[in-house]
Amino acid sequence: MSCTTTIRTARDSDLLDLASLLEELFYIEEDFTVDRDRQLRGLDLMLHNPQGRVLVAEADGTVVGMCTGQLLISTSEGGPAVMVEDVVVRRGWRNKGVGAELMTAITQWAQEQGATRLQLLADRNNAPAFAFYNRLGWKHTRLVCMRSMLES
Repeated sequence: MSCTTTIRTARDSDLLDLASLLEELFYIEEDFTVDRDRQLRGLDLMLHNPQGRVLVAEADGTVVGMCTGQLLISTSEGGPAVMVEDVVVRRGWRNKGVGAELMTAITQWAQEQGATRLQLLADRNNAPAFAFYNRLGWKHTRLVCMRSMLES
């Protein structure tokens, strides 16, 4: 297997590959469940969101990783920040630098948008994810994520 990957912006034709990657991610995240229709709707919204970016890592025409980011306004920063989500690399491609390439690319996109901070959430039981982000220089905060689900 070649380790040469290309990082690019996702296209509509990538939707099924992206949903497959989210399945891998959501199986290890306790707060989320796999629901292909929901994930496809969310991915479609992300692909067409002018305040967001979906990046893919592609190797030999196959999508092997993804990372999404969305702009938000940070009152503490007094400007834009980027919420990084859905960082996942397909099994067999992990520990080959693909995740780091995706994170470098989303960081560059964030800087181009004028963001001064990136932030993300990670499942507290996903030790490999924490080790990965620590290697990239990410720092833990004292903030705790909370949520309230709304009925549709």
